[in-house]
Amino acid sequence: MGQARIAAQGGEAGTCRGSGALSDIDKGALVTVYDAQGLVVATGSVGSGAYNDSAACVFPILVRDVPDNSKSYTVRVGWHARKEITNMGARAGELILTFS
Repeated sequence: MGQARIAAQGGEAGTCRGSGALSDIDKGALVTVYDAQGLVVATGSVGSGAYNDSAACVFPILVRDVPDNSKSYTVRVGWHARKEITNMGARAGELILTFS
């Protein structure tokens, strides 16, 4: 489906996790997928975080069995703000949730 990113923290390498107000973003954090009517249609979790080349902490979003009958979806990690994505974008893995 995509990934969750925590903004660059400067020159880090290896595994990572959220801290402070983002401390709930870590391996296993709940991911909720809502359809265009706002109904929960699937849940999943984030995988292990790792720093990318820009020193952002990146987590893969893992959600199975999302129905293919909605034009768009909104996705939420933990209790953070939702982000909307089209059905096609979600299926292509284009979802990127950025936290700072």
